[in-house]
Amino acid sequence: MERATIEKKIEDVAKKIVAGFQPEKIILFGSYAWGEPGPDSDVDLFIVKKTDNSTREIAREIDGSIFPRPFPIDLVVYTPEQVEKWRTIDFFIKNIFAKGKVLYAK
Repeated sequence: MERATIEKKIEDVAKKIVAGFQPEKIILFGSYAWGEPGPDSDVDLFIVKKTDNSTREIAREIDGSIFPRPFPIDLVVYTPEQVEKWRTIDFFIKNIFAKGKVLYAK
């Protein structure tokens, strides 16, 4: 699949997530955000969403809503409170916010 086609499909997936789940933010991270995707790369999305439920359960719900699935997708969901707590001390989250591509923000 061509890069422009993949970028359009990533935007479409983000729009579907926004419409169905009203997140605070969606950030593309990993190989597609860094510009180094390989043939087996998945699309990594970091989603910030207010919820009283388990973020893993929300990730499963979002994951199940994405069909047809244009490519492999890996979702990570954090609450705004979790982001606030870990943003400056957790390398994973710090890296996402420093280098990731914001696809959506309220």
